[in-house]
Amino acid sequence: MNYPNGLKKTHQASITTHKNRGMTLENELNLSNDFYREIDKAYIYKKPTPIQITKVDYPSRDKAVIKEGFFTTPSTTDYNGLYKGYYIDFEAKETKSTTAFALTNIHPHQIKHLKDIDRHKGIAFLIVRFTTLNETYLLTANKFIYFIEKEERKSIPIEFFRNEAFLIKDSYQPRIDYLKIVDELIGGIKWKKK
Repeated sequence: MNYPNGLKKTHQASITTHKNRGMTLENELNLSNDFYREIDKAYIYKKPTPIQITKVDYPSRDKAVIKEGFFTTPSTTDYNGLYKGYYIDFEAKETKSTTAFALTNIHPHQIKHLKDIDRHKGIAFLIVRFTTLNETYLLTANKFIYFIEKEERKSIPIEFFRNEAFLIKDSYQPRIDYLKIVDELIGGIKWKKK
């Protein structure tokens, strides 16, 4: 194929493997959140991981290398921000499994955090991508908490996602338009904001 600038697309450049087919969920969410901010729709950010740096090599000012550090406190969830006056808080995870999402992917302090946000009327959820199936779901915190409190299982089966979560369809701009589902959640809220 010839492009307007005279470059030719080679066969090698068009080969895409399953492994490198797309961006990671986190990258796609970051781009989606950038897009939401650019169009002034929502202000949702990736939370930085709290790290204490203890050793740095300074061969020169522009070549500093962190050699040692540790996590200062357990991180809560991946993303938080504001949309239409509502506080949004969520965790994003990927799994290669085609049958279930292992609960070991979510730490106890993150579960407690999601419970607390939900209890205080924030909009809390998980976004889980089954990479092999190319299916991405938004699972509300209350359905997630219900599952882990009622079930003895160590994983959430794919059928639970298909029946109880919202499928997020791929789109162009933004790539992961999860706010479309958040609009449905806001419409379903029975209480009024003060």
